Amino acid sequence: MLKQPLVTIITATYNSAATLADTLESVARQTYPAIEHLVIDGASTDNTGAIAARYPHVSRFVSEPDKGLYDAMNKGIQLAKGEIIAILNSDDFYAQPTVIEKVVETFEKTAALAVYADLQYVDGENTAKIVRNWVAGDYDSQLFYYGWMPPHPSFFVKRQLYEQCGVFDTSFRYAADYELMLRFLLRYQAPTAYVPEVAVKMRTGGQSNASFKNRWKANREDRRAWDVNGLTPYFFTIPLKPFRKIGQFLIK
Repeated sequence: MLKQPLVTIITATYNSAATLADTLESVARQTYPAIEHLVIDGASTDNTGAIAARYPHVSRFVSEPDKGLYDAMNKGIQLAKGEIIAILNSDDFYAQPTVIEKVVETFEKTAALAVYADLQYVDGENTAKIVRNWVAGDYDSQLFYYGWMPPHPSFFVKRQLYEQCGVFDTSFRYAADYELMLRFLLRYQAPTAYVPEVAVKMRTGGQSNASFKNRWKANREDRRAWDVNGLTPYFFTIPLKPFRKIGQFLIK
């Protein structure tokens, strides 16, 4: 019997006691057995550490000051032992117990170095209430030119991509995930596969969408993401990107 590839899941936390249990519970319920779960904490002052300690599947809990979310993710990548690496935020959770199992099957059946799936935004208080459906659709790298991107929480990557193409660029405050996916998938044309199922449920909110000012800053960073990768978007690429979200509210 072939050895199952280890999957490392990285969860960055900071004062995440209100939502972390849902995140950890969703990982603990996964049917796939070979999981390393790293919780990278930014020196929380609430009960984040105590909650993480209640879950024996958590492989490592690191708590120390950091330089923000993407710095914490980079720390996790450096510590990761898995062949496949996933990022699961501390207010997100896997939609089904079979998410990791299906993602690994997709990696094994294809030549993909990256796999993504769909995502649902849910109400922050009532997570059974769906607010937005992000159906990513079949992969075509040219879709980036039309404002498309895959949902980052449902983005799974072979560790060799991080080793060969780099980690998160922490000079980006709002759009480091977009820049990284643009780099991996469009600049370096990494083979990519799509799982047409909801993998992650995300509570509404988020730093880049918290205000019009932050959304404006994120759009400017989106444009810079193309520049740093030596890519040239169409004139409508960046303005179109936020408008693609409108349809997500219509899908029920």
